[in-house]
Amino acid sequence: MHDSYFITGTDTEVGKTYTTAALLHAFIKQGYQAVGYKPVAAGADLAPDYQLNSDAVTLQHASAIALPYAAINPVLLETPCSPHWAAVLANKPIDTQVLSDGLAHLKQQASPVLVEGAGGWQVPLSETETLADWVVAHQLPVIMVVGIKLGCLNHALLTAEAIRARGLRLAGWVANAVDPKAQHSDEMVRYLDAHLDAPCLGHLPFAADASPAQRASTLDIRALLAP
Repeated sequence: MHDSYFITGTDTEVGKTYTTAALLHAFIKQGYQAVGYKPVAAGADLAPDYQLNSDAVTLQHASAIALPYAAINPVLLETPCSPHWAAVLANKPIDTQVLSDGLAHLKQQASPVLVEGAGGWQVPLSETETLADWVVAHQLPVIMVVGIKLGCLNHALLTAEAIRARGLRLAGWVANAVDPKAQHSDEMVRYLDAHLDAPCLGHLPFAADASPAQRASTLDIRALLAP
């Protein structure tokens, strides 16, 4: 098993946070001290005295050990848009060393660290750097969340190709039913299972009221636990 994984999505709003939280619960059920990490979040929810990102809070609550919010999400940008533009609007360039220091700090305390991305695989951090560049620098194996909906076959295959083109391993993928009206969803999952050449860690059915903890039993993480 690796000490950290990067969770990416085939698009925005495909359930990366929900799936990452479910994976955390699955690891914890196996006895691991798993924690979530959201290095960059664009979109702040205003609390009475400070700002938080709801995705990062979800990971904080799903982690095996209690950690301060800043340890889970070191870079929080207020505007909900691409991180590179949110950073411009805030006049707050993203320092990738901060992201790296945060990951190193968590790896000293827990394993595995599940690092959730922002948006899709090629999301930019600046005019010259993407979050994928940072993942490559740390050689993190990748878990891909596929939102099962019209267009997902193309998105999933292209994302997997891009991940491998950067020399990274696609450690597994999760099918997340984000559209209850999607037709032929079982056929979509079957096709991806046959063509992605990576283990399917689970198929999360659409359930608006199901918590990530409840969905943990739907996931099979044995492929991630292998040496």
